[in-house]
Amino acid sequence: MLKVRPLLLAAIALSVPLAQAAHAAQTADSGPAYGPQLEGFDYPYPVQQYRFSSQGQPLEMAYIDVKPEKPNGRAVVLLHGKNFCAATWQESIQQLTAAGYRVIAPDQIGFCKSTKPPHYQYSFQQLARNTHDLLASIGVHDVTVIGHSTGGMLAMRYALMYPKETAQLVLVNPIGLEDWKAKGVPSLSVDQWYARELNVTADRIRNYEKSTYYVNQWKPEYEPWVQMLAGMNRGPGKQIVAWNSALLYDMIYTQPVVYEMSAIQAPTLLMIGDRDTTAIAKDAAPPDVQAKLGHYPELAKATARAIPNTTLVEFPDMGHAPQMQDPQAFHKALLEGLAKVGGK
Repeated sequence: MLKVRPLLLAAIALSVPLAQAAHAAQTADSGPAYGPQLEGFDYPYPVQQYRFSSQGQPLEMAYIDVKPEKPNGRAVVLLHGKNFCAATWQESIQQLTAAGYRVIAPDQIGFCKSTKPPHYQYSFQQLARNTHDLLASIGVHDVTVIGHSTGGMLAMRYALMYPKETAQLVLVNPIGLEDWKAKGVPSLSVDQWYARELNVTADRIRNYEKSTYYVNQWKPEYEPWVQMLAGMNRGPGKQIVAWNSALLYDMIYTQPVVYEMSAIQAPTLLMIGDRDTTAIAKDAAPPDVQAKLGHYPELAKATARAIPNTTLVEFPDMGHAPQMQDPQAFHKALLEGLAKVGGK
């Protein structure tokens, strides 16, 4: 883990009242504490590290690489969302490898078991390049790219940057299907995002996920993923975790991909839980703007029209994470959709 430089600490230590508020939130939140690279939290599969240099600093990109017993000749890369990690793809990895797919699931830089650099210019292009270089380092060059949530924005960018190496694109409730800024969502500074992230607690994560991801339903199997996120905010790396999260939110808000969808060449499977309402910084927008955001049945149809050669699969009663809310229905539809596009 890289040490945070004193000047950076001065820049991101916003104020005494903010620190007091963060301490109060942390005191009220009980549970496991994990390190800044999720030290202490076990993944369901062995974790490897891709070590490389980017923007003048050494980085570690954690990833899972699971090979099937009976290979079908195809490789899948799973791109997680903002509040997710490689580990949250657990059920998908099991289903895909059982069907013969080699599965690579990275933690992007700034997330989970990967490095949280003290300074990094985050862009979807940079994350796509990191992912492409990781795959090249293990000899994987032609992939089906599956992206969920923020990972969907990254998956689209990957497909745009590496069209000849993207055999198929799968988007699972991707965000960024609308331009929030253009619709009136106010810009939040990185410092404002940082202040928000310092106050993350398990209760806040759980309440948000229950309403947005799982349509106001809750199952015990969701709780480990809540504690996974909350644990980093209880741990010794709380500030650097919150700082990277703030930078990532700024990336998501300021780098829409919606205007470039028509240039995507890969055959695309668009999988949408219609009860999703996700929109970045929605709560900071006035009520009239909030009412216009996150209408996924409409966004799904518009996206299916925008991306050439797209098959749309809708789950009427599911939210933002259909792969976790109803794994059986989701993976049945996923495997059927993958089978329609032969591997190279």
